[in-house]
Amino acid sequence: MAEVLPETGLSIAIDRFIRRLGKWLGLIWLALIAVIMVNVICRYLFAEGFIELEELQWHLYASGFLLGLSYALVEDAHVRVDVFRSRWQASTTAWVELYGLVFLLFPFCLLVIVSSLPFVLYAFETSEVSQAPGGLPLRWLIKAMLPLGFLLLVAAGISRLTRVFAELFGSQSPRRRHD
Repeated sequence: MAEVLPETGLSIAIDRFIRRLGKWLGLIWLALIAVIMVNVICRYLFAEGFIELEELQWHLYASGFLLGLSYALVEDAHVRVDVFRSRWQASTTAWVELYGLVFLLFPFCLLVIVSSLPFVLYAFETSEVSQAPGGLPLRWLIKAMLPLGFLLLVAAGISRLTRVFAELFGSQSPRRRHD
């Protein structure tokens, strides 16, 4: 929301955790850039390609993206269509946010988590590895980023939901942000 929602004890704790995690996860992007640079240098200067580096690139990208979803929600940096919202009152925006969280975000996250867990467990139980010669082992580890990322997104959604409830039904508390 463009305006700052009131905070709750739960939202402060969840947001603090996700912000700290997000700052650490920012290192994934530096690692990704380094891997890409090494891969490009090896390929074009030494005419040598490494499957491990190519796979590591998409592992890092997928991990950064999936684990960064919750950070984007907490920071209110996710994509929105603000054509209508800019003209709405704060209470109308809060109601739309409430319905969006309850009827769109949470069901979608639940669907992804429930659907991906067997996928991860199967990869773990069978010790799945890359099919590419020289590819990375522990395929379950990258697959586990899917439910983990969406679980963190649920946590960020719960934080947001408590703040929306405070806006709609609670007493107005100070509208400040904790880092």
